[in-house]
Amino acid sequence: MLHGMLALFQDAAMDAETAKNSLSLLGAGIGIGLCVIGAGIGIGQIGNGATQGIARQPEAAATIQTAAIILAALIEGAALFGLVITILYKFF
Repeated sequence: MLHGMLALFQDAAMDAETAKNSLSLLGAGIGIGLCVIGAGIGIGQIGNGATQGIARQPEAAATIQTAAIILAALIEGAALFGLVITILYKFF
């Protein structure tokens, strides 16, 4: 991402194709960064909720752990989808 910004500011007289590539790199970097931050926050909330739920009802630990693993996998799938979208955004 920094490379794209530096290339953008170094050459003021760049052609339109170079500017498009630099800005697409910048957009892809920002997009995947936000996607990873969102996934991290979501998995953190799942871990927090699962830990509190197990602490309150230890007998339901297996059910809570199973649900937490499934929810974490769904969030990771959404983050992977965001990665694919940013890669497609870069190349098309």
